[in-house]
Amino acid sequence: MRVRVRLFAMLRHYLPDVPLGSYAERDLPEGATVSDLLASLQVPEREARVVFVNGRARPPDWPLQPGDEVGIFPPIGGG
Repeated sequence: MRVRVRLFAMLRHYLPDVPLGSYAERDLPEGATVSDLLASLQVPEREARVVFVNGRARPPDWPLQPGDEVGIFPPIGGG
């Protein structure tokens, strides 16, 4: 199955050939989860603080569906 993924902030270096603001497409096996997607991108789970699937925050064990749009955000610091 194919999903679309966008990495934000410091995570963008895991997809260096994807232009800013663009989605990358990834082919994953049926039944793949958010964790499987992170592994395929070589993004450590500890670096993916918030993952949105189709605009809703989802946990690492969330099963993905063909055509899902996934946004992955790092931890955000501030004060």
